[in-house]
Amino acid sequence: MTIFFHELKRSRISLLIWSCAIAFMLGVCVLIYPEMKTQMGDISAMFANMGSFSAAFGMDKINFGSFIGFFGVECGNVLGLGGALFASIVGISALAKEEKEHTAEFLLTHPVSRERVLTEKLLAVFAQIIILNLVSVLVTVISIFAVGESADTKTMLLLFLAYFIMQIEIAAVTFGISAFLKGNGLGIGLGFAILLYFLNIISNLTEAAKILKYITPFGYTDGADIISSSSIEVKYLAVGISFAVLGILVAFLKYRKKDIG
Repeated sequence: MTIFFHELKRSRISLLIWSCAIAFMLGVCVLIYPEMKTQMGDISAMFANMGSFSAAFGMDKINFGSFIGFFGVECGNVLGLGGALFASIVGISALAKEEKEHTAEFLLTHPVSRERVLTEKLLAVFAQIIILNLVSVLVTVISIFAVGESADTKTMLLLFLAYFIMQIEIAAVTFGISAFLKGNGLGIGLGFAILLYFLNIISNLTEAAKILKYITPFGYTDGADIISSSSIEVKYLAVGISFAVLGILVAFLKYRKKDIG
């Protein structure tokens, strides 16, 4: 597991910064809720009647004034978009950075197969996502206890589970893309994550655009849908898992035959 631990060591500063930043914003989001709670009734009613804007962010389906509704919309966007950006960065750079930094030739001259290199790098990507989510959950739980709020445990777990799976999917797909790149793919990774985010917003606007939820992992992490139904939409989740598996398979098939140079 030398490559696995080497990848974690190389990425430790980036992982620390992203984990602290997302956890900090989640903590602040929870901590400010008591100050806003008295005004939430009027704000919730206002947001629920803002037509397309309300539909785009699912605020027409939940009570934004309740803690779980507030968390699903505000904190959900922090972990959803922030986690997606982080996952896209670690996924897209996993393989491409070796050629960018001219370390691929050195790595592949060692007595390890390309399959092992890929496997350990992929595990390192997933390990970073797990760490980020564990830190986020821990800070959120501490913040909830600190403000004395109660939250539906099942719904909270479903929200965090959906965001975690989404990050794994995005990391797996960008990992597959990374196998085709010879330089810095950071812009591609970030652009990909942002595109998926906006596809979900568009899918919420009209029934005709609902099909986009099969494409974007944000389709099954929509906080309003999870909170209102107390479940993750399985049909969108199944497609997302399929995309993740496809991304990993593509990475292995491509990198095995790739001319490293």
